[in-house]
Amino acid sequence: MRAVIQQVSQAQVKVSGEEFSRIDNGLLVFLAVKQDDEVEKCQKMAQKISKLRIFEDENDKMNLSVQDIKGEVLVVSQFTLYGDASSGNRPSFIHSAKPDKAQEFYLQVIKDLQDLGLEVKTGKFQKQMQVNLTNIGPKTIIIDL
Repeated sequence: MRAVIQQVSQAQVKVSGEEFSRIDNGLLVFLAVKQDDEVEKCQKMAQKISKLRIFEDENDKMNLSVQDIKGEVLVVSQFTLYGDASSGNRPSFIHSAKPDKAQEFYLQVIKDLQDLGLEVKTGKFQKQMQVNLTNIGPKTIIIDL
């Protein structure tokens, strides 16, 4: 399982030109499920996301989590995070989970984040989306489990 996480002051997902979801201060998480991932990784990923200390404290040190600041999380499924273009110019996605498994694990990570008390918004699974964001820092963290 792979997550690309960005600290944002705002992020928005549009589907067919219409706003689907939006957050203000928090984390934008692009999430990909690998074909051989086990469901146990979902809770571990949710824990990592919720406790990731990338927000500044009163001393301007990255010491606070999204939970600490009572921020929001926007989770967007992105199977292309497992795209492999090492041999050729057209990426292969053979390492990405099939849609049924990917959706199940995506929804489980969202539920696990909500169970941790976070306000979670989502993208629309298997739909073409437009994602707009304002990255703070910029800060982008990659978590591979």
